[in-house]
Amino acid sequence: MEIAQGRHLLTHLGVLTSRPAAFIVFVIYAIAWATFGHLDWHSVATLATWAMTLFIQRAEHRDTQAIHAKLDELLKVNVDARNELMGVDDKDAEEVEKERERMKVTPASA
Repeated sequence: MEIAQGRHLLTHLGVLTSRPAAFIVFVIYAIAWATFGHLDWHSVATLATWAMTLFIQRAEHRDTQAIHAKLDELLKVNVDARNELMGVDDKDAEEVEKERERMKVTPASA
């Protein structure tokens, strides 16, 4: 049970890092590091890496949400689609993989 909670926590943390608030935390941290720490090229490289990670995470999250919205719309208008698939994006990654495997074996009309 603890492993499932840990996975859920990691997924939630990934979503939080794609929010604009993560950029605010980054800016506050960078200002604090520049003010109170020793800002050398290692520090700048670390901050640049962190910033790029946040930008990439934000773009990936936006793209994923757009794809999910489009797929949800397609599932709504397709009469043969199973409604239980609409909520699969709320599950952990491992659960989504299991659902995909089930879909490969189960015919769509079942």
